[in-house]
Amino acid sequence: MFACSDIIFYDTLANLSISLPVDNNPKVCYSLIVKTKDLLGLKELTADEIGEILDLSAEMKQLLLSGHKKSTRMAGKNVAHAFYEPSTRTAVSFDEAAKILGAVSCGMSVANSAAAKKGENLMDTAKVLSAMKFDVIVIRHQSAGAPHFIAKHVTASVVNAGDGRNEHPTQALLDMLTMKERFGKLKGLKVAIVGDVKNSRVARSNIYGLSKMGAEIRIACPDTLLFSGSDDMSKNYSVKFFTNPEDAVRDADVVMALRLQLERMSGGLVPSIAEYHTLYGVDDRLLSFAKKDCLVMHPGPVNRGVELATSVMDSERSLIDDQVTSGVAVRMAVLTLLTGCKEVRP
Repeated sequence: MFACSDIIFYDTLANLSISLPVDNNPKVCYSLIVKTKDLLGLKELTADEIGEILDLSAEMKQLLLSGHKKSTRMAGKNVAHAFYEPSTRTAVSFDEAAKILGAVSCGMSVANSAAAKKGENLMDTAKVLSAMKFDVIVIRHQSAGAPHFIAKHVTASVVNAGDGRNEHPTQALLDMLTMKERFGKLKGLKVAIVGDVKNSRVARSNIYGLSKMGAEIRIACPDTLLFSGSDDMSKNYSVKFFTNPEDAVRDADVVMALRLQLERMSGGLVPSIAEYHTLYGVDDRLLSFAKKDCLVMHPGPVNRGVELATSVMDSERSLIDDQVTSGVAVRMAVLTLLTGCKEVRP
């Protein structure tokens, strides 16, 4: 069942120039270099395209943090949110992003919908949403490649909000925005990612995105939680893999912990939660190997005392709340770019 409120979605891209305001006054002119109608992953994007999204996200964040968080620049557009897996941060932030921009937003929990229970397949659900003339379909699905599949068959722009173990592009973009705001750059940063890489679409998107932006990525995880193809990834991207987290974290600018995704595990991948935390939990001892001004991130939700020690999560070096705010800004930017919204309407 649909729950509709004020939100918007967006269409195909071309080589356009759009003027977007920070405080309702046009200041920056963006030349759209993203050539696709969809955002399916960072593996397909160039460094210039990622940079453009981050630049616009920074402008959107200023609007978000201003006292006037409402715009009509996307009035007349509509967005469908089709989530086949549970979501809090991603679903709510996409919804908020669309509402702030003045769009019409319709959210649906597809897994519990009548269509799914009556046997309707993914393709037919996508075609129904397309026939309803949604401008954008934001989809999260348990199967890798599901957003790519439907994008070929609908006229709406498709945004990947997470597909299986494959990618979560807007999460990586918000991570990069958060880092860039704090360090003023991404090039040259040493980013350690610690945890359940095997099941993490966030890790893959960050490897693709951060590598293209010139950062150095170190991955630390048990052998049982390392995805296949890591050797090929090391050849193609700026990433190194370690089993000892101390080696990965040494002199790091950022340490990102990943959630232990027990729901995707068949069992036996870690001896116990307690042992996992002892060996791979990010605590003050592990951070002593990083730079003194090292910052800590986590895509959320956090299992306190498992991936992150409470003392770290609640410390001043934690950027978790900043990541959440950046997520709304990034999704505002993505929706704006994909719909090619040229007209400034405060």
